[in-house]
Amino acid sequence: MIIRSKAPLRLGLAGGGTDVSPFSDIYGGSILNATTSLYAYCDIIPTNNGEINFYLQDKNIRYTYKSQKELPINGEIDLLKAIYNRIIKDFELDALSFDIHTFVDAPAGSGLGTSSTLVVTIIGAFSEWLGLPLGEYDIANLAYSIEREDLKLAGGKQDQYAATFGGFNFMEFFAEGKVIVNPLRVREETLNELSRNIVLYYTETSRNSSDIIQLQQKNVTQKNVQSIEAMHKLKEQAIMMKEALLKNDLDEIGNILNIGWEYKKQMAKGITTQLFEDVYASALKAGAIGGKISGAGGGGYIFFYCPQNTRYNVIEALNKFGGKVRRFEFTLSGLKTWKIE
Repeated sequence: MIIRSKAPLRLGLAGGGTDVSPFSDIYGGSILNATTSLYAYCDIIPTNNGEINFYLQDKNIRYTYKSQKELPINGEIDLLKAIYNRIIKDFELDALSFDIHTFVDAPAGSGLGTSSTLVVTIIGAFSEWLGLPLGEYDIANLAYSIEREDLKLAGGKQDQYAATFGGFNFMEFFAEGKVIVNPLRVREETLNELSRNIVLYYTETSRNSSDIIQLQQKNVTQKNVQSIEAMHKLKEQAIMMKEALLKNDLDEIGNILNIGWEYKKQMAKGITTQLFEDVYASALKAGAIGGKISGAGGGGYIFFYCPQNTRYNVIEALNKFGGKVRRFEFTLSGLKTWKIE
């Protein structure tokens, strides 16, 4: 038997950063994101050889451990091992023996929520295999708890919920970890046109998002007025983006992205780089009307809204910077799990 799962990577269209504590705990956060046809995948093959084998297929790496109830957290694929540890602990299970294969369509540090999406995917596979009583909110919250509480990894809350629910969602974040996911009923023609008009560009750079996020958190704790005000503006941007999507006012999306990018850069140092500024200016000159870096900033993907047929000129301009344009579609479904014999 093979247990399979997949969950989509996301683009944060508006409000990014307002899902990060302590800002979301004090002021509340608002995010609008959408999932893409880029995925994280997981396959689990139960065995009886007394081993746990992790195969990271996109990195061509294998790790082998003796079957036990708690795997060591020692700096070696801790994220994957922490998932297993919580599943065993929370559901009071005996040690398991299995092979697990993972693959992600985008590299770590690219700003598409790869790590959190992979966590959701693996939890989904375990849930399918073991028949765990986990709903969508349960899976997303467990993924968040493993990353932020068990491993103390800096970051927000949106990625886990985006991967689990899928589609276009307006998310609200409150004190004490409360999250409400509001799915948006986006018209099919809007979905198709938006997929057509957004150009996703990988700069061939990556970053450690935790450094930027920790600085962002420090700015809130120390009551940095400029940073906090920028985050409030990004919350407003999320509401504006929701209205534009529901009203099918697509060109306004480009303007909202442009406004949001200016405020995002004010949240913390390191969000933008000279490369990003040059790429952004070149894309606007070629016909894009707005864009933003995906994720915390500092590296990874950047995307642009390109109305009419300007995407071709924008792609030509971006190709001069040595990165790679990545084709994708927006999707409406989240985590999927199934078994095959």
